[in-house]
Amino acid sequence: MKTALILLIACAATAANAAEFADGTTDLQKPRFVSIKGGSAMMRSGPGERFPILWEYKRPGLPMEILKEYEIWRQVRDPDGTIGWMNKALLTGQRTGMVRGQSRLLYVAPDMKSRIAWRIAPGAVVNITLCEDIWCRVSKDGKSGYILRGQMWGTYAREKIEG
Repeated sequence: MKTALILLIACAATAANAAEFADGTTDLQKPRFVSIKGGSAMMRSGPGERFPILWEYKRPGLPMEILKEYEIWRQVRDPDGTIGWMNKALLTGQRTGMVRGQSRLLYVAPDMKSRIAWRIAPGAVVNITLCEDIWCRVSKDGKSGYILRGQMWGTYAREKIEG
C-alpha cells in the first residue's frame, strides 16, 4: 500500500514533465483523470474518425478517466461508466470532479465540524484545487470549499492533487 502511494505521488509529480512520443501517445500514468476541453466532444466506438460516434458531450470540464492510449486517441470512461474513444485534442489535464448522489455540503475547512461554506447540487462539475487524504478543495462560480472525496467522481482514493 505504501509503495503504491509513493508511486502514485511520483507519477503525479512528473506529469508536468511528461514525454509525448511521435505516435501521439505519452508516458503519463494510465489510468488517469482529465476533463473535456471545449463545448463539444465526440466519443467514438473506436480509436479513429471512421468509428461511429457513441455520444456527443456538450459539457466543458466534465471529468473523464483515460484508460488507454492509441496514437492520438484516448480510451476514456465518463462519470456514468460509458467507455469509448476521444481525440486527445478534446481533453485537458485540468482536474475537475462531478458531485455524486444528492446535494452535498462544502465546508470552509477539511473538517465536518467546521462552518458550512455552501451547498452544491448533484451532478455539478467543480474545479479541483487540492486533494489530501479524504478531503478535496473545490471551486465553482467564485465559491470554494472542502468536500469529502467520496462524494464526487474524478479522483482516486488517497491521490494527492495540488493545483
